[in-house]
Amino acid sequence: MLKTMRKNLKSLSPILWIVIATFIIAIFAVWGGAGRLGESRQANSIIQVGSHELTTQEFAQILQQRITIMKNQYPELKADLIRQLNLHQQILQQLVQQYLLLDIAREMGLKASDKEIQQKIVSYPVFQREGKFVGFKEYQQILDWNHIPVQKFEQSLAEEILLEKVTRLLTAGCTVSENEVWENYKNQNETAKIEYLVVTIDKIQLDSNPSENELQSYFEQNKQKYRVPERRQGKYVFLKIDDLKKEITVSDGEIEKYYKDNINQFKEPAKIKVSRIYLPYSEADKQQILNQGEQLKGHLSEGEDFGLLARTYSKDDRASNGGDWGYYDWQSLSSTELEAINQLEAGQISGVIDLGEGVAILKVTEKMPEITRSLAEVKAMIQNHLQEEKARDKVSQRMENLAKVARKARNLEEAARREGLSIQDTGWLKNGDPLPGVDSSGVISQALFELKEGEISSPIFTYESVAVVQFTQKDLEHQASLEEIRTHVLEDLIKEKKRELAQARLNSIRLSQETNWEEVARINNLEYKIVETYKHGQYLSLIDEAAELEQLVFSLPLNQVSEPISVGNGYAVVRVLDRKEVSREDFEKVKGEEMAKALSDAQEMFLYSYLQKAIQERKVKVNYDLFSKTADEVLNRFGE
Repeated sequence: MLKTMRKNLKSLSPILWIVIATFIIAIFAVWGGAGRLGESRQANSIIQVGSHELTTQEFAQILQQRITIMKNQYPELKADLIRQLNLHQQILQQLVQQYLLLDIAREMGLKASDKEIQQKIVSYPVFQREGKFVGFKEYQQILDWNHIPVQKFEQSLAEEILLEKVTRLLTAGCTVSENEVWENYKNQNETAKIEYLVVTIDKIQLDSNPSENELQSYFEQNKQKYRVPERRQGKYVFLKIDDLKKEITVSDGEIEKYYKDNINQFKEPAKIKVSRIYLPYSEADKQQILNQGEQLKGHLSEGEDFGLLARTYSKDDRASNGGDWGYYDWQSLSSTELEAINQLEAGQISGVIDLGEGVAILKVTEKMPEITRSLAEVKAMIQNHLQEEKARDKVSQRMENLAKVARKARNLEEAARREGLSIQDTGWLKNGDPLPGVDSSGVISQALFELKEGEISSPIFTYESVAVVQFTQKDLEHQASLEEIRTHVLEDLIKEKKRELAQARLNSIRLSQETNWEEVARINNLEYKIVETYKHGQYLSLIDEAAELEQLVFSLPLNQVSEPISVGNGYAVVRVLDRKEVSREDFEKVKGEEMAKALSDAQEMFLYSYLQKAIQERKVKVNYDLFSKTADEVLNRFGE
């Protein structure tokens, strides 16, 4: 799943991450929004870009909303997987880029007019019905359902317009040549039918392990690639949030105040669940369909199952689901149907509604008014949150004090003794190594590598704790001796011998002129694959990314077997059975579209590079400790 999710994230081009306002995505991807725990906390700035700043509360809300979007797609998503995806880092980068663009837009004197904002509002599908704007009253109602102030929403639209304008201006000078586009078109549209055999080294067995002389000789020939990276050692003090959380008490008055201050967080909007039977008609069969609708209404009045009749007779894309339009999707139905729905109570069925192009029968299967969860219902959740918040604040303050005392004494061990805290050795760590039970993410070792010898860090926020570390000594990167990395060298030598045997095995098959590769693979315990339509850059299972392969597929004569090519964990041979090439005449038919797409791609890459340079040149301030702490708070709510 991780590979699929990373691929989906990477498929969004840089400009899309920037131009689409995060605030707007969150509104319409998660109906009702996400909870805003901690909104009453003092605003602290995570990012400062020119006149813009991002508070912890705003970042927490954006991260929560993005995670909720992803959990809708991947229900099994857990916090550890989100961390592996580096979602919080991606969002941070996107927001920095967005703020940079807004600053640049204002320096250019760009503005968003009231008319432009109005046009943007009426263009959103969620505010349209049958291609027309739903009207200001319903527009306001939709925002109210999502607890979004109109002023804040329209401000976000103004920023989106500015982002679009500045993007157009910055990328106006980008161009692409026809020859570049032609080459890209060929790469996208040329295809080949291929088959290939793969032998992986895990299926190769050596008769015996390499001798000591072979090992020594292999090491001497490849000595330069074996280096021991710099390692560092330090002393550290850490406090676990959960340990202090047990000591924290929260009064009923604090819980009640938080509940009142954040009452919108505990509101659940009204919910109506709707099912529909839809029968389209033409002028020729209108009366027949109207009659059929009346017959179905009669069956429903006699108690027949609505879902079963919808599956049998309905003709819209929800028929296979028993006509279920869920809690929200029904709001995109016609105004006539919406009017009928609003008049029905739970369990009631409408009459046969003539829509002009078909007939509909509607059923309200559930109807729940807007409710506000009582204090008693959410008391435990609020108590837990306030305990965690107080514990984090207490740990942060205690570790801040420790760091100050330690810097004054220039000795973390002495400061820890004064503060009654225990100190531990990190042991030798490479940059990014975890500390088991304390820091599974490697944040402490990363901080250790940012310090000068003897220097003491600021508090470091990990997933499990808050720590302070002092850098004590280092072991510089150096040429490795065989004894230091004997196991690693032996593994490499065994792998090399297996690769040589794999290559030899495929060479013997290639020279044998066998034509039935599927049978050859079965007899020789090889992997065989046939690909009906292979394209430039296409991923092939078992082969990974072999640069040679693509060149071979589009140059090798038909039915000729290739030389064995290295494919990561083994070797492969490929044979091209058929090939479809494109002509210049084909290209001319779609040249306009292809040129436009190529220009868009070039603009995206220019903008991405421009912003990376702007980050370096402008005063972009990021409080990484606060960022890490806030991300942890949000991620911990989603469970491991």
